[in-house]
Amino acid sequence: MDRTVRAWVDGWVVSRGAAPPVAEPWGWTIDVGLYGHVTRHVLGTKGDALDETTVRKVAGAVTGNGVWLKAFRDPEVVSRWLGGDWWVDPEPGWLMTVPLTEGDVPEVPDGYRLRTWSRGGVTRLMVAAPDGSLAARGQIAPTGGTAVVDQIETAAAHRRRGLGSLVMRTLQQVAVRRGAHTGVLAGSPAGRGLYEALGWAVAAPLTSARYGPPPSAPA
Repeated sequence: MDRTVRAWVDGWVVSRGAAPPVAEPWGWTIDVGLYGHVTRHVLGTKGDALDETTVRKVAGAVTGNGVWLKAFRDPEVVSRWLGGDWWVDPEPGWLMTVPLTEGDVPEVPDGYRLRTWSRGGVTRLMVAAPDGSLAARGQIAPTGGTAVVDQIETAAAHRRRGLGSLVMRTLQQVAVRRGAHTGVLAGSPAGRGLYEALGWAVAAPLTSARYGPPPSAPA
């Protein structure tokens, strides 16, 4: 199995409070236990190493709505291997990595408030706007030498003020101090530009597919 994919799986389950991953011949099954996101199957190889036969076998065994499939290959390719009962996100995600260094953290903009806290191995961060509303957030789950960055978000009204960099740099510093040396994340097309500007590199495209009706929100 690919080591970067495994690192992402290990950190993601900690970050989201999901069940421990169950090893499969083709990857991992993770029980999440939410309506619309009951279970996810993560294929353990990426790029050309992920073949049609494997994807069809895993997808063909799924019969329940709300089961997700995560495959580290382009959606245009993977979608051809899935049946009509699958909704496939047309925009690819991206598995990305970065060497972690403590580095400098940007200053909090005037009027904003930064708060971090840790529970259960996860460090969460929020930036409150001057009026008290949520301006930005994110979290990180270090698991040994790697740390998974997750749920990075900046409110539309507060973008282009350096908050994304503030969140990422602060979380990376937390991970370094806890012994991690490599960061891993699964990013959206919208977030890729920010991550690349901060030194992150693409390791593979990511296809997200859900069995049943289209989801109301990404997973």
